[in-house]
Amino acid sequence: MPQNTPPRPICGHCDGFPTVAITTGQSTADGQRQTITAHCPACLVTGHTTPARAHTRIGA
Repeated sequence: MPQNTPPRPICGHCDGFPTVAITTGQSTADGQRQTITAHCPACLVTGHTTPARAHTRIGA
């Protein structure tokens, strides 16, 4: 019997797109657009976040 795991929440900072290419507005020598790569530091390039831990009170 397969066990299903619940889907992890998508990162709110990058909306699930952890790596993107951003154009600098300049062209390379062969005419292509020059780009840089940016990574999401909030989700550590996974596109997902871990759910927040439940805060429990111990004692009185």
